[in-house]
Amino acid sequence: MTLFHYLIPFALALGLLILVHELGHYLVARWCGVKVLRFSIGFGKPLVVKRAGADGTEWALGAFPLGGYVKMLDEREGSVATDELHRAFNRKSVWHRFAIVAAGPLANFLLAIVLYWGIFVVGTDELRPRISTVELSDAASSNPAQLAGIRDGDLVVAIDDEPVQSWQDLRWVLLRHALDSSTVSLRIRTLEEVETMRTLDLTGLDIDDSSTDLIARIGLRPWRPEIPAVVGRLVDDGPAARAGLVAGDEIIAIDGEPIGSWGEMVAQVRESAGRERVFGVKRDGVERSFAIVPDAASENGESIGRIGIAVAEPVLGGLTMFAEVRYGIVDGLEKAVRQTWDTSVLSLQMIGRMFTGEISWKNLSGPVTIADYAGQSAQLGLGHYIKFLALISISLGVLNLLPIPVLDGGHLLYYVIEIIKGGPVSERVMEIGQQIGLALLVMLMAFAFYNDINRLISG
Repeated sequence: MTLFHYLIPFALALGLLILVHELGHYLVARWCGVKVLRFSIGFGKPLVVKRAGADGTEWALGAFPLGGYVKMLDEREGSVATDELHRAFNRKSVWHRFAIVAAGPLANFLLAIVLYWGIFVVGTDELRPRISTVELSDAASSNPAQLAGIRDGDLVVAIDDEPVQSWQDLRWVLLRHALDSSTVSLRIRTLEEVETMRTLDLTGLDIDDSSTDLIARIGLRPWRPEIPAVVGRLVDDGPAARAGLVAGDEIIAIDGEPIGSWGEMVAQVRESAGRERVFGVKRDGVERSFAIVPDAASENGESIGRIGIAVAEPVLGGLTMFAEVRYGIVDGLEKAVRQTWDTSVLSLQMIGRMFTGEISWKNLSGPVTIADYAGQSAQLGLGHYIKFLALISISLGVLNLLPIPVLDGGHLLYYVIEIIKGGPVSERVMEIGQQIGLALLVMLMAFAFYNDINRLISG
């Protein structure tokens, strides 16, 4: 993919999330009677400025796009006319100021709920939670899946009575339980359509190991049945089409060597760029031979062979790899709220464990990694991109609620102290807090950028 395949989805995501966040501040400020001087997407020198509304609010686009702000009338930032003092932010009650500041992160959570709700109601095709076990390099005793007696093809129906409908559901629920180092009960439906229970022990699982996926460390992977090498769609004028192959042909041998599955056939073709191979094909019960020269194609800088065919939809004894996951309007809203809440709590748990040293700071991601995820999710389809937007929106909301001065959460902390002590925090304390908060924010950004660069170098 080109750079634009990453930058465009990232820019759209960033712009939408910042817009929604700042709109939260803006709308509640207006509702509380505060005059808004400027609404800016981005920091630094404004590239575009337009005045609009009865108050002549400036709507601006800043040069540095990683953020935004709503500038309100405030005596601490300049002189205010006597007839407008009642519209100054600093003159409002602490409860009004609290609501205005909290509205930004809450808007991000609301956006996530709406996005999830839409996806859950419309429905998406999801990979079923049908599982296989995977051998680990460690001793077998460290493989929770094998110890639980899980067999290839088992379908997970529920985990601790929580329904599981997709592979993503499975990952999510197991991650939550792994953080708690708990033992979970899996309700399984076997390939023989027999329901049974399996006990999966997640205690002692190293959740901080970033070298492999958590699900793989449990000893699980998606079930992949052996798919026969039956030709589905053919590329017009591709090597296979030119040689005479048609849809429905089953490739049973290459140069006399038997082919047992689609994966075996693909592996042979990839190694044969520009080299003639003889394909044994079964068509309508009759075996035939075709000489095919795979075209050379580039993949990650490597030359591979392709013959221009796609696999036919496999018939696997009634088993399907994917299923449509859809909810009703009410159930979808309930699940959207629960998903947003659970994700927020999990994010806070991860951040807390980073500060306590239980989880490495290597798990912190910056804009480069986020842009990578944005591009990948966009390539997978609109549904995946919307889920990405919801997840990042939640992350932005959680980040801004952290009690760090310069962030919304820092200001909310000041207001909580003001409510408790009956008076505002002193200017000196706020000034020191701003300096500490800025230093913490710079440190977090430095870690994030370092991790991004390290991931790029290490691949």
